[in-house]
Formats: sequence, C-alpha cells, structure tokens
Amino acid sequence: MEFPEAAEDGWRAYDVLKRFMDIVISFFVLVAAAPLCLLIALAIRLTSSGPALFRQRAAVGRGGRRFTLYKFRTMRVDAADAAHREAIARFIKGEAVAQEKINGESRPVYKMVHDPRVTRIGGLLRKSGLDEIPQFYNVLRGDMSMVGPRPPVLYEYEQYDEHQRRRLLIRPGITGLYQVTARSEVSFERMVAIDLDYIRRRSLALDVSIILRTPWVMVSGRGAY
Repeated sequence: MEFPEAAEDGWRAYDVLKRFMDIVISFFVLVAAAPLCLLIALAIRLTSSGPALFRQRAAVGRGGRRFTLYKFRTMRVDAADAAHREAIARFIKGEAVAQEKINGESRPVYKMVHDPRVTRIGGLLRKSGLDEIPQFYNVLRGDMSMVGPRPPVLYEYEQYDEHQRRRLLIRPGITGLYQVTARSEVSFERMVAIDLDYIRRRSLALDVSIILRTPWVMVSGRGAY
C-alpha cells in the first residue's frame, strides 16, 4: 500500500484547505459550546473532587511528537492506570478486552468496559463524546485535526512496531474513519488497517463525510464505554 507524503505538491492544497477547515470549525465549536462547557465543568466539580479539565501530557501526535491533550476529567483523581496499561497491551496483541451483549449476542469488545475509575458524570460524558470538547483547542493549536487517527498515549505508542506507527503519519483527529465505522468493535490490527486506509484515501470530501457521520455515532453511543 502506497502512502502519499504530506509534503508532495499534489497534497499541499489539501493540507492547506484542511488546516483552514480545522481552524474555522474548532474556533466556532469552542465559542458556541462555551456555555455547555461551563455546565459540564460545574457538574464535574460538584460530583467529584479534583479539576474539571484533565491534561494528558503523554499523548502522541504526528511522527511520534508528544503534546498535551485536553479533555474533561472523567475519572477519579487518584485513579491508577495499571488496568488500562494491561488492557492496551492485550488490545495490541489482538486479544479482546471484554465480552459484551450487543443486540442480544455476545461479542468481543476491544476496549475497557465498566471501568471502576470512571465517575458517574464521566461515564455520561464518555458515551456522548462530550468529554472531548476541549480537544478542539488542540485542533486550534495544530496538535490535532478534525479528522484523523486517534492519538495514543505514550505507553501505547511505545508498543507499536514500525508498521503500526504509520497510523501517525498525519495529525491525529477528534474523529476519524475508525470512529464512524468500527469504534471498539474490531481488533487493533483492523483499527490500524482502517487508519492507514484513511491516510491513503484522505480528501476533503471524505473528511466532510466523516464529520457529518460523527454526531449520529455520538448520539447512539455505539462502541462507547
């Protein structure tokens, strides 16, 4: 599979237009969602101790570059990450993390479910995707894009081989092809394949299509735990 490089002449116009779209959409969302963000922050502070905003300083972006990822806090402040590290290791090895009943049928799930570290408000924010609103600030800064592979944490990225690291040839995204087609329902290798397929086929038309499909995924809660 061939992957066009972002620096090639044929991709410069796309990159410029995509960056323009990222800036316009992220700025609009941050302004329009400001009242909602205040309500979410208040709900978090009233129901659990700790800050409303979580800063993940070990997020990995394009080419392995580290950056600070922002999101609303969904876990207890004293939560340990040992269980998540184990779940990530199993996911990368191709093992299902749990079994869940979906439409009356037991199916493998490739993500932690019923995480005891998650607060009651945090669970609602995760299912709806509202915990990721602060990541529009990451988009505005240029750490992320509206559409792209999701950014891994450092201890996940360190387990990738060279092929798997190719999913970060481009900026990571708030949403992506994986999020609107599979989301926790396929193996790690299949997720990587979907991300690489997006990189190969990426275009403004595909980006807009993914953005328009994302609200339904958020409302339905499909694949969110």
